[in-house]
Amino acid sequence: MDERECDVVVIGAGPAGENVADRVCRGGLSVVVVESELVGGECSYWACVPSKAMLRPWAALTAARSVDGAREAVTGDLDATSVLARRTRFTHGWTDQPNGAAWLEQAGLELIRGRARLTGGRRVEVVHDDGSAGLLARHAVVIATGSSAAIPPIPGMAADRVWTSREATSAGTVPARLAIIGGGVVACEMATAWQALGAEVTMLVRGPDLLPRVEPFAGELVAASLRSAGVTVRTNVNVLRIRRLARATPAEIWTSASVEGQAADLVADELLVAVGRTPRTAGLGLDTVGLSDGQWLTADDSCLVGAVPGGWLYAVGDVNGRNLLTHMGKYQARACGDAIVARALGDLTGEPPPWSGLAATADHLGPPQVIFTQPEVAAVGLTEAAAASQNLPVRAVDYEISDVSGAQLSADGYAGRARFVVDERRKVLVGATFVGPGTGELLHSATVAIVGEVPLGRLWHAVPSFPTISEVFLRLLETYGL
Repeated sequence: MDERECDVVVIGAGPAGENVADRVCRGGLSVVVVESELVGGECSYWACVPSKAMLRPWAALTAARSVDGAREAVTGDLDATSVLARRTRFTHGWTDQPNGAAWLEQAGLELIRGRARLTGGRRVEVVHDDGSAGLLARHAVVIATGSSAAIPPIPGMAADRVWTSREATSAGTVPARLAIIGGGVVACEMATAWQALGAEVTMLVRGPDLLPRVEPFAGELVAASLRSAGVTVRTNVNVLRIRRLARATPAEIWTSASVEGQAADLVADELLVAVGRTPRTAGLGLDTVGLSDGQWLTADDSCLVGAVPGGWLYAVGDVNGRNLLTHMGKYQARACGDAIVARALGDLTGEPPPWSGLAATADHLGPPQVIFTQPEVAAVGLTEAAAASQNLPVRAVDYEISDVSGAQLSADGYAGRARFVVDERRKVLVGATFVGPGTGELLHSATVAIVGEVPLGRLWHAVPSFPTISEVFLRLLETYGL
């Protein structure tokens, strides 16, 4: 097998891989990107982009129906065929030509299509249709292979007979009955999307609440909205076993509510499993560098995998388990790329300084995230419970967004709530949550306040425009006592 050298090898051409490769190239280093599927990765074809394309028509229709005068102009329901066709346009029919691959070329990045695996220190083998090739990285190998849906060990569960997030965002027809195992972001967003398209949706949630990683009131409002829309939300229920004889047959589901010896208590035409993610590191040859295939890759703030001697292996995006969000993976990639260049040029030794462009320190603050349910959930920083678990002296302040004039004007019967989590010692925000229609656009202001550690006394002088929903910032500060 021939082997050639380059400065950096990036394994995975999703958003994180693309960004670290671009950053390294801009720094003057040569880079080769290896991708086994589609350039653009999970986000572009099976996650953020198609799911939001599916959810937007329902959000637009709901918004129109929430305003007198516009409501009377709405004469029908969503057209499922058109919604799914729109979704498919955004994924370019699940092909990365011309957009994804063309972008790499325009950025001056070399792409090799194939499956990569480590074969030793800074060495990568790529297997492709025409055989195999060897690469030797002079400075760094970056693993950016992302994550895949976790399949729980439930008796009768067969990965090829259920939906994961991939099938849920790429299906071409609407199932009459859809069961969803899980109560997190994917479960809630897909329940929202598919019920809007006409499916009879049942959610099977192991715990007591939806969206357990955000403030409890957010999950409560989303659950109430889903139930109002016709979704059956069953909490505190365990799935005991599943029977599905073939892909074309219904799935029979026995839960902890089933009567022993009786028929399944739920039958669905499709079953979506949305219980978490697992790293895509199997078959990567991690064992050749002292790690275990299939594991998450623990990385520092420059995304360096410290467990591998020599300071050459990096992990960005989902695969390092820090924050499984596209925008955070891209953020890590920018910091990682700069750190690789600095180390290659001899400008950086040891750990990068805090708050520099060489360290993804924002990972520790609580990443911003918008959950595109109805109502939307926008959150950044720590929840009240998470802050308390860190022994921070915090106080939570709540305000009903429906009491803000901008919210009242935007939708008749607007319902939503906001929360600030304040560090009482430093008098700065450490968390913010907004739940309600259109609240995703409030999030960046709160993110800036948290990351910038803006004192509440200064934040009070950031005057929100009237009448906008952003006036809730002022009302929260007034409720706090300013």
